[in-house]
Amino acid sequence: MDILLAIFQVLVLLYSVVIHEVAHGAIANALGDPTAKNLGRLTLNPIKHLDIFGSIVLPLFLFLVNAPFIFGYAKPVPYNPDNLSDRKYGPAKVAIAGPITNLILAVLFGLTLRFLPDVFSSSLIPQLLSFIVSLNLVLALFNLFPIPPLDGHWLLMTFLPSRMVGLRNFMYRYSMFIFIFFLFFIFPLIFPLVFLAFKFITGVGF
Repeated sequence: MDILLAIFQVLVLLYSVVIHEVAHGAIANALGDPTAKNLGRLTLNPIKHLDIFGSIVLPLFLFLVNAPFIFGYAKPVPYNPDNLSDRKYGPAKVAIAGPITNLILAVLFGLTLRFLPDVFSSSLIPQLLSFIVSLNLVLALFNLFPIPPLDGHWLLMTFLPSRMVGLRNFMYRYSMFIFIFFLFFIFPLIFPLVFLAFKFITGVGF
């Protein structure tokens, strides 16, 4: 049963990040850039989106070490911002599409859990739905943080005043160090927000 549950979690993770990336490409295509479409990336076929480390090695490692949460990512969907019809806000629109898609998935499955008939309460279904909701909430909140290379940094860069070009350059120059600091010291702090959002959507706690 543990193996089956782990397989389910990996599949949910895989398709959650795939849908996230497809959303980026779909919005870019809608705004005039067909790069993702031409590369065959507007598909739910996970093989097209697999990242060896992020989609396979990292989730497997987290499972083997009994990590409290399985996490991972897919290959970013490429796009050319110069092709976007909206040059000013287009990159922000493309970026926000991924986290919004994860939030939509969390709400849809969360409401399913909230209104699940009592006959299923003693089955594995609530546990499976809870995982889908919590994972997509984590993906959404994680990617909204305004640091490179996360989606949220495009929102920051879009609305950052031109006079703050120094901050822009600093964030790109030291993005790797900032991201590592974020992973170890800031990212763990989002889980109370995940728990709060989970309870708000589903009506139940973890």
